[in-house]
Amino acid sequence: MRTMRPFEVGGGRVSYPASGVMLLTLPATPATRYADAQIDNYAGLRRREYPCTPPLRMRVRAQFSHPADQLVGTAGFGFWNQPFMPGTLIPRLPRYVWFFVGTPPHDMAFVQGVPGSGPKAATADFSRLPFLCLAPFAPVGFALMRVPSLYRALWPVAQWAIGAAEAPLHVDLSQPHDYALDWQAGRSTFSVDGQVILEAAFGPRGRLGFVAWIDNQYAVITPQGRLGFGVRATPYDQWLRLEGLTITTPDGP
Repeated sequence: MRTMRPFEVGGGRVSYPASGVMLLTLPATPATRYADAQIDNYAGLRRREYPCTPPLRMRVRAQFSHPADQLVGTAGFGFWNQPFMPGTLIPRLPRYVWFFVGTPPHDMAFVQGVPGSGPKAATADFSRLPFLCLAPFAPVGFALMRVPSLYRALWPVAQWAIGAAEAPLHVDLSQPHDYALDWQAGRSTFSVDGQVILEAAFGPRGRLGFVAWIDNQYAVITPQGRLGFGVRATPYDQWLRLEGLTITTPDGP
């Protein structure tokens, strides 16, 4: 597996306080500046060169500086295709399988019954053929989804089309926990402290890269057509500590 490289923006900092430990720190930051502390294994690569393909197993012991309701911005770790690659004008359709935290006003509500914000295990692949077939009808779909009864009846079709599956994380993020992700071409399994929290009958296809990050941004994308992006002020330092990160094939250790 390709070596992890740090990415630091706006005062974000990646440090290595002990062997096998990575600390991603986000400083107190005004709402006029984007800040990010990140590690990834795809820096400088074209998407067709991304190093991660299923089947893969990720294991890590992770701890955040604050509980979920005190964090600001987004954070997480797992695999994705970096839709907004620097130097490209048109973003790619997102594909991801990861543990994710997004705090209000962040709102990405792709699965019925799962809040659009908060900590969760999540997977989706917006490049699936069923979604591409539905995409031209998105304006009509947004209008229909504003009717609660139609949203309850019709959104499961769109949810299936994008291969979306999610489960909230009911743990104190400020305490260390063991996170495990088994990504296969047609299935994804997420566990926390040895307990399976999500078994998804989906897994993004193609090549992805590993990323772990903490930043001060938010995104709003809802079935009802609400869209928005921005950054928030962080009133205090916050961090994500990763220990013992491993990414192996199922036949590996």
